[in-house]
Amino acid sequence: MATAQELMAAQFARFAALDPQLPHDQFVPSDAEPVAARTPEGYGVAGLITHTSNPAGSARGLWQAGEAFELFPIVGERPRAGLDALLGAWREWLAAQEDPGPNSSAMVVWPSRDVQGTRALLDHGFLPLSVLAIRSPAPVADTELSGTVKVRRAGPTDLDAVVELTLAELEYAALVGTATYRSDAAQLKRAAARVRLHSDDPVWLAEQDGTPVAVAECGWIDTGKSPRAYRLRPGSWAYVNCVSVHEKARGTGVGRQLMAVAHNEFVRRGAVGSFLYYNPPNPLSSVFWPRQGYRPLWTMWEVRPATALR
Repeated sequence: MATAQELMAAQFARFAALDPQLPHDQFVPSDAEPVAARTPEGYGVAGLITHTSNPAGSARGLWQAGEAFELFPIVGERPRAGLDALLGAWREWLAAQEDPGPNSSAMVVWPSRDVQGTRALLDHGFLPLSVLAIRSPAPVADTELSGTVKVRRAGPTDLDAVVELTLAELEYAALVGTATYRSDAAQLKRAAARVRLHSDDPVWLAEQDGTPVAVAECGWIDTGKSPRAYRLRPGSWAYVNCVSVHEKARGTGVGRQLMAVAHNEFVRRGAVGSFLYYNPPNPLSSVFWPRQGYRPLWTMWEVRPATALR
C-alpha cells in the first residue's frame, strides 16, 4: 500500500505532465481532518478536509458560503477511481457532522486539464463554478479607442465611483457564480476599496467624457510570502481582483483598453504572470478573459449546500 507521501508525489508528477504551469510544491493544509478510502480494486487513497466559517459581516462571505468545506484529494495516479471512492467517503463524513444548513458548500479544487478527475466530480454532483486563470507576461499594443475614453490610476477621491462599479459587478456575478450579494455588501466593498485606494495596489478607472465607466482593481502577490498563492508557480504575480464595465459601455472595447493598460504595467513591474478568478457560467467573463490571454489553471468545483454531495 502506498503511503500518503508516495501518493502525493505521484499525483504532483502527473499534474506536472498534464500542465507545466502547475506548481511543483506539495501543499498540505494545517488544521485539516484526514479521510481515507479504497477503490473497488483495493487501491488506497486519502484526503484532507478543511472547514471555514464566514459569519455575517465577513468580506469572504461575498464569494464563499457561510460554512465552507474543502477536500484536498491525494489520489496518486488514479484520479477518476480515486476521486470517486474519496468523494463517497467524504459524503459519509459530512453526513456524520452537524447539518451545516443551506448556506454551506463542499468544494474541490482540481487541475482544469485533468478531465479524468472532472468525470468523477460531475458524477458526484459538483459544478465548475469558478476557475483560477493565468496569463503569461506580454505587452499589449496600444488599443486606445478615441479621445473620449481615458484610462488613469484611481485615487482616494474616486472611492464612490469605484464602489458603485464593483457593486454592479458583484450583483451580476451573484447571478452566475459563487458570489452572494448580501445586505452589507456596500459597506464591505467600500471598506475594501478604501484600503486598496490608499495602498500600492493599482486601481485603474476608464472614463468616457469625464465619467467613470469601468474599473480594474488589481494587486501584487509574492508566492514566497503569501499563503494564498500556493496554487501558483514561484515568483511575483499580478492579481486582477475585480473588473467591472458599466452596462452601457459593454461591447465597446473599453474593458479591453482598460486591461491593456493594466497588463503593460504588469510587464513593466516584472510580474512573472497575472491571474484572476472568473465564473465559467458567466456569459461575459467566459468570453472576455480568454480573449485577453487568460486560460484556466485550476477549477473550483462546488456543491451547495454541502449535504447535496452525491
